[in-house]
Amino acid sequence: MASATPDGLLHALVLDRNGGAAPIEPADIQNWQPEDGLLWLHLDVAEQQPGEWMETALGLNPMVIEALTADETRPRSLTLPDGLLTVLRGVNMNPGADPEDMVSIRLWIERDRVVSTRRRRLLSVMDLKEELEQGLGPGTSGEFLAELIGRLADRIGGFVDTIEDALSSIEEAESDEPVQIRRRSLATLRRQIASVRRFVGPQRDALDRLYRNPGNLLSESETNRLREEADRITRYLEDLDLARERAVVLQEELINELAQLQNTRMYVLSVVAAIFLPLTFVTGLLGMNVGGLPGIDSPRGFLIAVVVMFATSAAMLIYFRYRKWL
Repeated sequence: MASATPDGLLHALVLDRNGGAAPIEPADIQNWQPEDGLLWLHLDVAEQQPGEWMETALGLNPMVIEALTADETRPRSLTLPDGLLTVLRGVNMNPGADPEDMVSIRLWIERDRVVSTRRRRLLSVMDLKEELEQGLGPGTSGEFLAELIGRLADRIGGFVDTIEDALSSIEEAESDEPVQIRRRSLATLRRQIASVRRFVGPQRDALDRLYRNPGNLLSESETNRLREEADRITRYLEDLDLARERAVVLQEELINELAQLQNTRMYVLSVVAAIFLPLTFVTGLLGMNVGGLPGIDSPRGFLIAVVVMFATSAAMLIYFRYRKWL
């Protein structure tokens, strides 16, 4: 028999439909009635599996329970005769976490009851709970869904702004900043863009299906709010696509800059080698241990050889300048 207190229950609140909420004891959940207010149950299913309790105490069908407790899932929405099943993703803004390691929330929404599950902490849920504690929260299940989607979209928008600012910083970086550092920064940004876009696209599609087929749970104003949030997600998706294109262009520019830098270094080395080539020839010629070398018996032979070598180097430098190779 399932326990009266489910494992993993983070909070149980009864919303008064006027913006406020009051906690309800886990043992009293099964005695709750719709006239008491909108019931919101939020559970952590990362280590606990309250599926049996959901079935016996809440009366949820196995398909809904499986969706609420799944390990990994993509954003989606499904309208059923008795409620809405929605899976949403959000940017991971937890301290020390990578934004592209996106968090998820699963929702089962009825007219008078909301069941949500998570595997990692969601700041958007915490914001919503604080609003309810201040008497500024949603009053209906439709408002609850729209407000939560709006909170998730806000953080996606903040992530997009951060990406755009980072790309602008790389574009405006001074030329003396090492190319390899800029390349590593750009690679990180491209990875983050790809990871977040992977879920933002399906989330836009899920919201689009949701406002087109909301069932009988959402009012017209709530449906319009969902449409606005879907349009906002679409704009963020377009911004991510633009950021991805900017990152590709920047990557090509950095590759060209690195190739140009390497070519310049090779050019300098080639010039130095060309200047020292005749000097090496002269020193090698005069260093042969054979008789008959000119100036070998002259006290000024060494000085003459040095002057000849310096004159040769100067002549080559003048020639390179004349040909505009330097």
